[in-house]
Amino acid sequence: MAEDNNKRLTHFDSEGKAVMVDVGGKQETQRVAVAAGSISMSREAFELVKSGSMAKGDVLGVARIAGIMAAKSVDRLIPLTHPLMINKAEVDFSLDEEGCRVAIEAVVAITGKTGVEMEALTAVSIAALTIYDMCKAVDKTMKINDIRLLRKTGGKSGDFNRDD
Repeated sequence: MAEDNNKRLTHFDSEGKAVMVDVGGKQETQRVAVAAGSISMSREAFELVKSGSMAKGDVLGVARIAGIMAAKSVDRLIPLTHPLMINKAEVDFSLDEEGCRVAIEAVVAITGKTGVEMEALTAVSIAALTIYDMCKAVDKTMKINDIRLLRKTGGKSGDFNRDD
């Protein structure tokens, strides 16, 4: 059976050993990744986040900084990822009043030889975890949901847009 290069696992060599992908011969291109997720919580916690009245301070402001810092630190968190000089990292929130949910979206961009999907996904994950940490005294039942890649552009594999 012929190997489909777009479907093979790139972090393993022919003997199945873990390797860091060699990107030395790749062309630098503009790459952007957008990821999203959410955290749902009790009405009490949601109202405190919304009003900025949580005892630990500005929950969304701190979570934004944590997400941006996380995007810049992926190579220290996830094995075999490359250290990257990120051009842009944004983390934004929208509040779902009815569902007592904070939606999180991260955009990460680079001009480089490898993509920034992991950076965007990590930014969302750490922003959600930071919200949890800052609100857990009020609500330990919070639930982090649906962390996913929405779209990415650039690179050899081309563009990706989530359909759902």
